[in-house]
Amino acid sequence: MINKLPTLTAVLFVSTALIMLSGCSEEDPFEKLTSIDTVETPVSEGSAGGGLLPDLSHEENLGNEQVGQNITLEEITQDTGIDFTYRNGRDAGNNSILESLGGGVAVLDYDLNGTLDLFFPGGGKYEGTEKQKITGLPGALYSNQGDTQFEDVAKLSYTDLQSLYTHGCQVGDFDNDGFPDFVLTGWDGLLLFHNQGDGTFLEIHEPAGLDNSLWSSSGAWADYNGDGFLDLYVCNYVNWSFDNHPYCDAPTPSQREICPPKEFEPLPDNIYYSNGDGTFYNAREFANLTNLGKGLGVMSADYDLDGDVDIYVANDTVANFLYVNDGTGQFEERGTLHSVAFDGLGNSNGSMGIDVGDYNLDGKPDIWVANYEQEAFALYRNDGQAMFTYVSDRTGVTSLGGLFVGFGSLYYDFDYDGDEDILVTNGHVINYPRSGRLLQLPVLLVNEKNESNNYRKMVRKKFDDHGYMATGHMGRGLALGDLDDDGDADFIFSNNVEPAAIVENTTEQTGINVRVKLIGRSTNRDGVGSILTLKTSAGDFVRLTRGGASYLSQSDPRMYWSLPADTSINSLVIQWPDGQTQEIDNIPTDQALTVIQATN
Repeated sequence: MINKLPTLTAVLFVSTALIMLSGCSEEDPFEKLTSIDTVETPVSEGSAGGGLLPDLSHEENLGNEQVGQNITLEEITQDTGIDFTYRNGRDAGNNSILESLGGGVAVLDYDLNGTLDLFFPGGGKYEGTEKQKITGLPGALYSNQGDTQFEDVAKLSYTDLQSLYTHGCQVGDFDNDGFPDFVLTGWDGLLLFHNQGDGTFLEIHEPAGLDNSLWSSSGAWADYNGDGFLDLYVCNYVNWSFDNHPYCDAPTPSQREICPPKEFEPLPDNIYYSNGDGTFYNAREFANLTNLGKGLGVMSADYDLDGDVDIYVANDTVANFLYVNDGTGQFEERGTLHSVAFDGLGNSNGSMGIDVGDYNLDGKPDIWVANYEQEAFALYRNDGQAMFTYVSDRTGVTSLGGLFVGFGSLYYDFDYDGDEDILVTNGHVINYPRSGRLLQLPVLLVNEKNESNNYRKMVRKKFDDHGYMATGHMGRGLALGDLDDDGDADFIFSNNVEPAAIVENTTEQTGINVRVKLIGRSTNRDGVGSILTLKTSAGDFVRLTRGGASYLSQSDPRMYWSLPADTSINSLVIQWPDGQTQEIDNIPTDQALTVIQATN
């Protein structure tokens, strides 16, 4: 699913890169990944690569048991009361690309009782025989009763509508009333659930002006034009329908395969700006959006640290987008110019899951992208002013091999060493992959530093306990949140036609946990677009509040830090989206901190 390179310049670049790579040593790349002591000084910029992957055919045996030895993750789904499976209608036998996207999961405290609740989009099905109707299945809102015990309240809360075949859920307080609302993306439409503040929701996408009638995948809330209200970016995918449903061959004549995205034209994304009264208008022309994407993932954050919110879009088989904001809500697409459109060989990838973090602790936000099989996952290092370098090769990411089809992704410090690790959930999208691996393992990449040269490698942790992390799944959505309120984040996996899973973080808390929730006053109430810097004796640790990220999913909006036990915290500095800077002393580590924006 890799496209041809777009220009002769790109072809020459690839040829040069291949010549340079052919002269490299023939060390086992996985050995380099799993032995941090062998990491050498970074290679030159010209030898960055993204398309030459090792043949690691037995991926279940790979990983390093020595890294992250303190990390333990235990599935507790059956003890939580959560029993939910995303359905995609595959039993009808249509073998459509619609069935491949799957669904996500959202973390929110919808009733403001201090515990984190969960919402799962329901997916959909087909009705009829010849020209079938596409219809929805109800989602599930699980209310956290405490002690990680959940109750399905979808009917009681009026969130169980079946009018839309759904994929993603994005949470945002769009009217700044203090109660989290959420939007559902899906087949040829959107749903907007307005939180009434009494435990119920009202679906209002039509009166609110969210008139997107295309096949939407992901969305991202953020205040793009700086007026204090959340706006909404909507990724639209491809132009599949039953009127455009080609037959794609499988390995044998009696089999039919799901057609790849290259068989379909892209659909244009939309961006909706708030009118400030709970309604929206489509501002895609004003915002200068391009029509060339096949969007699956989107993430809004301040990548160039200039005080306004930019947008990164993960596209399927075409170039990824980086929209740089001029401060007024107008954007310039600079993905190619800023080196985040393609991989290290100039190829466009099948990109799905994304997140932003600071893997090398230099204070600049780095972008992570999970891609399709036979394509390396992408780690883009931010070198300042949102200019990036592709570093998957030199950080060991390419040594994962090409078996994974990556979806939900997130940064989190699992091992209390101060730097962020990366978790990815994986699963195939077609019926008959060459690898034969429909179900795939989740991957945890532990961020390790070579003390001799201060260089970093992402080292895959091996799980051998036969638990969730050591078994294959049809992974799609992934989100985090402290479900049991014990200080560290837990993880929620949404799978395609497979039960969702709750994985508790049972790692011994040998260090310090910090959790921070923002409440804006002159800015949007969620504080999306803020930059938080935790100043400590071990250095400064930066987090960005963001809209979207992962895949079709929404994590807890609180920011998380895990630090070594001997770290002393000096202060927390918050740069709000309107430019105001606020510094907080006396940061608690035994409970979550809520920071209300100070008045000027």
